[in-house]
Amino acid sequence: MEAMFRWGALTALAPVAWGANYYVTHHYLPADAPLWGAALRALPAGLLLLAAARRLPRGAWWWRAAVLGVLNTSAFFVLVYLASQWLPAGTAAMVMALSPLALTLCAWLLAGECPRAAQLCGGAVGVGGAALMLAGDAGPVHGADGLPGLLASLGALLASSVGYVLAKRWATPADGGAPGVLASTAWQLALGGLLLLPVAVLAEGAPPALDGSALPAFGYTSLVATALAFLVWFTGLRRLPAATVGLIGLLNPVTGVLLGTALDGEPLGPARLGGAALVAAGILLGRPRPAGAPARPRAGRTGVPSARRAAAAQRSGPPPTGP
Repeated sequence: MEAMFRWGALTALAPVAWGANYYVTHHYLPADAPLWGAALRALPAGLLLLAAARRLPRGAWWWRAAVLGVLNTSAFFVLVYLASQWLPAGTAAMVMALSPLALTLCAWLLAGECPRAAQLCGGAVGVGGAALMLAGDAGPVHGADGLPGLLASLGALLASSVGYVLAKRWATPADGGAPGVLASTAWQLALGGLLLLPVAVLAEGAPPALDGSALPAFGYTSLVATALAFLVWFTGLRRLPAATVGLIGLLNPVTGVLLGTALDGEPLGPARLGGAALVAAGILLGRPRPAGAPARPRAGRTGVPSARRAAAAQRSGPPPTGP
């Protein structure tokens, strides 16, 4: 159980870094070039990890890395951008807060990870807590962009959930040829960033000019919120059940709300405090069961566990055989 806790704590670094990235992006990065921002975020991170891994894809991993790059980087970043343009920020965040349940369902369908009842309950409690925290920021969905915005947000949710589960499933193929998490993370970030470049050029033209404050912000976004965050996230997916990792991801909106309170003076209030408590309870409910943990003995009709009844029967001697 101690090892599971350590892997969970390591995985938690990713959603915390992503939650802090909301503040960095909002305050220090150019708002009129989100596609260039996504490309400049993914590509340097991928190239840095690629230099550390010193390994290129081989065989089937060329197309696997391309698929993961599209799902987890290119498509995800673009769809999130469209959703943020067409929906109120709180509404888009509430849709993305469904990611624990979506990841659990995809892991069940694509990887055969049947969720436990406690994981499903933890997902429901955690999603409810995230919705409670974000409810005050959500706005009405109406107008011509309402339905496309919801579809874009749901598309981002589906793309990332499928991409994360495929990354977990392909991590241990039957032939034993799976690359390390460092190499596979580098490949999908680098390929995803390369695929974003032509989209950014066609949609936004030349890359934006960066002032003094934007350069360190891009450094944090690329090095910490992308290279480090995706590396520990995919490490957690290899070590923990997908349902547990999805619940840990709810620390993303919690971090964003707490940073908004600490740095921007946003009111915290009882609803947000209660929501944070529900998120914590959901993560605890969905934690993985320790390996080799004995199942609780079933009680008989009298309410006495069967093991205790058997011991009592031995002490009282054999039952009578005649009438």
